[in-house]
Amino acid sequence: MAKSPAHHSPTEAADHDAEAYVRGTMTIEEQASTWDLFMTLAKWGSLAVASILLALVLWFQPGGSLFVGLGGGIALAVAGWFFLKGGKPAAH
Repeated sequence: MAKSPAHHSPTEAADHDAEAYVRGTMTIEEQASTWDLFMTLAKWGSLAVASILLALVLWFQPGGSLFVGLGGGIALAVAGWFFLKGGKPAAH
């Protein structure tokens, strides 16, 4: 008679990860750099999406044109770049 394979639960890998997790092991520098990276990607990614969306809306609207769309998208990107690049460093 063949042995049946050991019973594995569908959440076995997740259960192992949960047991291996130790709360508070990330250093504050690592946490701060992760947060800064997320915020940087979020703000510049949002500007890119907004610029592309504006360009497409102005291009594909009835009576729109490619050049008006590109002009609007580039104008928003330039204005957003000046707005987002500035700012005072946070004092803690």
